[in-house]
Amino acid sequence: MTSLSFEKALSDLEGIVQKLEKGGLSLNESLALFEKGVKLAKYLREELGKAEKKVEILLKDDKGEVRKEPFDLDREVGFSSEKDKEEDKEDEEDEEEETPF
Repeated sequence: MTSLSFEKALSDLEGIVQKLEKGGLSLNESLALFEKGVKLAKYLREELGKAEKKVEILLKDDKGEVRKEPFDLDREVGFSSEKDKEEDKEDEEDEEEETPF
C-alpha cells in the first residue's frame, strides 16, 4: 500500500463501505472487503498521524513547544467572519484609547 495515495485509499475505503452497506454479497465477499477496508483504514490513520507530526513541527515556537491554535479555514484563505471583524474593530478601538496624543 506504500504506492497508494491518501486520496485513492480514502476513495477505495468509501467504495468498500458503500458495497457493504448495499448488501447482497456472499459472506466470503463481505469478509474480503471488510479485511481490505481494515487495511485501508490502518494505512489512512498512519498517514494522518504522519501529517499531524509534520504540522506540529511547523507550529513549534522558539522554545520547541507546540503552539496550540485552532485551525480556521476562513482566516487561512483570507476571509473574515463577523466575529473576527468585531474583534479587529475592538482591537483598533483599544489601540486608539491607549494612544496618548
